Amino acid sequence: MKQERAARTRAALIRAAAETFAEYGFAGTTVSRIAERAGLTLGAMYFHFKSKEELARLIITSQPEPVLPPLDSQGLQHAVDLTLAWAYELLDNPVLQAGARLVMDQRLFIEPHVNSYRQWTGILLDDFEQARRRRELRADADTEACARLIVSSCTGAQIHTQLETSHRDLPARVEEMWRCLLPALAVPSAAKKLVFGEERVKERVKATSS
Repeated sequence: MKQERAARTRAALIRAAAETFAEYGFAGTTVSRIAERAGLTLGAMYFHFKSKEELARLIITSQPEPVLPPLDSQGLQHAVDLTLAWAYELLDNPVLQAGARLVMDQRLFIEPHVNSYRQWTGILLDDFEQARRRRELRADADTEACARLIVSSCTGAQIHTQLETSHRDLPARVEEMWRCLLPALAVPSAAKKLVFGEERVKERVKATSS
């Protein structure tokens, strides 16, 4: 019972921190605001986390966890699915929204070699290496450069759409990015097989209902 209660308290603090970071940013967030949002005392806050920096690190390093592609996929399709799943999930997920808000402040609480930029780049590189083995990529495709470009483009898209539409058109911007990039990355036969956006979501609905 005590362990379950501690786990619930920890989860409540993480969610409260995510919501507070997403709303106020790193500089505007205090431990008092986090504890108040969670409905807990400062003592409970400090029992589980030493500082807001520790919570920010946890939120940044756990960014990929809630991003689940709609269907099992490999190679290029998995890379597309992953980025689109991120874009759709960010619309309502406070942890991803906090990550989006914290992206420019990471130097204040996390080492450069483990920041979210490098983390997502590494995940995409794994997909591209698999895509190369599946002969989905052009022979001259620079996978490292493309992985960096995709992460930079997604970062820029989430900043831009936050300013204009509160992220509501983020999935469309991510799909637009892929359609521009694919001619330089994928062989035509592989590019034609890729499924995007709402079509992919509909496939997930069919799969879960069958």
